[in-house]
Amino acid sequence: MFSPVLVLATLAVGLVPVAAELATARWPRRSPAAAIMLWQAMGLGWGVAAIGTLAALGADPVGPGVAGGALAVLDKALRNVASEVRPPGLLAAMRLLCLGASAALFALLCWVLLASAGAVLRARRRHRTLLSLLAHGDPKVPGALVVDYPAAAAYCVPGLRSRIVISAGTLDLLDQAELAAVLAHERAHLRERHDLVLLPFTALARAFPWSVLVQRSYASVALLVEMLADDHAARRRPARELVTALIRVGAAGSPGTPAGTLAISDEDAAMGDSGVTARVERLLTPSPGLSVPARVLVCGVAAALVVVPAALLVMPL
Repeated sequence: MFSPVLVLATLAVGLVPVAAELATARWPRRSPAAAIMLWQAMGLGWGVAAIGTLAALGADPVGPGVAGGALAVLDKALRNVASEVRPPGLLAAMRLLCLGASAALFALLCWVLLASAGAVLRARRRHRTLLSLLAHGDPKVPGALVVDYPAAAAYCVPGLRSRIVISAGTLDLLDQAELAAVLAHERAHLRERHDLVLLPFTALARAFPWSVLVQRSYASVALLVEMLADDHAARRRPARELVTALIRVGAAGSPGTPAGTLAISDEDAAMGDSGVTARVERLLTPSPGLSVPARVLVCGVAAALVVVPAALLVMPL
C-alpha cells in the first residue's frame, strides 16, 4: 500500500547520498544554471521531506493528510489538557514528541536562514559605510569604486545599493581589457542576484561547520555561481581576457573579501585554488552544454523534488 510517510522518509534519507554524488559530478559545469536549480530544489525538497516525515510519524493516521493529522493530534492533546484528563499514554506521547521534533527542525532551518541573512545585511551595511569614506571613482573602471589597497582584489557588494569594488593593486596589475572582463563578471553577479542563490547554502555552512557534506555542497554551489558569472562575462568579452585576469589576480595572492560580497578570485573561498583552476580550464576548453532533453530532465527532477514532498503533506495517510 502507498504510504506518504515512507515516501517522505525515503526522500529525506535518499537525498543525502545524492547530494554527495552531485558535489563531485562533472556534468554541472556544462550547465551551471540547471545544476544550481537542482541544488536549490534538493535543499528545499530535503527540508520539506524531513519535516514532513517527523510530522507524519506524529500525525493521527485517520487524519486528512499529514498536516491535518498533525493538527488533529495537537487539538486532542490541548483538549485533554484543558479538561484535566489523565496524562497521555505512551503512543500519544511519542506522537507529540515527533510533532515537537518536526516543529523544532522547521524553526531551526528558518532561524539559520534568517540569522545568516541578518548577519550578511549588517556586514554589507558596515562595508558600504566604509566605502563611502574610503573609495573613489576612476575612469579606468566606470561604474566601480576604487579603494587604495595595494593587493589585488575585485568584488561586488550586492543589494539595493549594489557596488563593484576594485583595489588600486588590481588597477596596476590588469590591463584595460582584463578590467573590462572583471567588471562584466561582477555585473553578472549583481544582475542575476547570485547572493540570494548562495544565501541558503551559506547559512547552512555557517550553522554546520562540522558537516563535510554541507561544506562540500556550499563549495559546489559557490563554484557553479562563479562559472555562471564567467559565462555571462564571456558573452560580452573574449574569454581569454577573463582567463588572464583570473590567473594574474590568483597569482598575486588575492586576499579574503569582506563578508556578504562576491569576489572574482578569492583563495579564502570554499572552492579555493582548485576552483579557480577549474574555471580557467573551463574557459580555455569549453565543453558543450547539456542537450535539451537533458536540461528538461534536470528541470523535471528539480520540480518533482519540491512538488512531491509538498503534495504528500496533504495526502491521506
